[in-house]
Amino acid sequence: MRTTVLAATLAATALVPATALAGTAPAAHHGPTDQGRSRSAPQPAPAGLAPCGAGQLCLWSKPDFTGARQTHELSTVDIESCVPLPAAGRAQALVNRTGRPVTTYQSAECAETGEFETYPGGGTWVPRSPYTVRAFKIWES
Repeated sequence: MRTTVLAATLAATALVPATALAGTAPAAHHGPTDQGRSRSAPQPAPAGLAPCGAGQLCLWSKPDFTGARQTHELSTVDIESCVPLPAAGRAQALVNRTGRPVTTYQSAECAETGEFETYPGGGTWVPRSPYTVRAFKIWES
C-alpha cells in the first residue's frame, strides 16, 4: 500500500514544474538535525499551488489542498510539543511556511511507531501526504 501511495505522490509532484519545487522536497531525516544551520526564510507560493501565509502551517482534510483547511501559527503552538489534530481534523495535504522544520505523524500521540516525516520550513508544499496526518510538532530549527 505504501508503495502505491508513494508512486501516486511522486506522479502528482511530477506534474509541477521543477522550478516550483525548488527547496520543497521533504527532508530525509525524521527529526530536527543540522542544529547549527540558519533558518531559511519562508518562500512565496509557487504559481498554481495552494496559498498559505508566511509563518503558517496549513493542513487540508483532503488531498490536493482540498477539503477543510486548518491553519496553525507559532504564536498559538508550543515549540517541540505534540499537537494532535481534532478527530474530524485529520489532514492529507499540507504546506509548511513556518520557517521551522515540522514533523507530521500518523499517530495522534506523535509516536514514532507509525509513519512520520519532517518537512523543511522555508516553503514545502505536499499535495498528498503518504499517510493521514493526525498530529504534528514544530521544531526550534
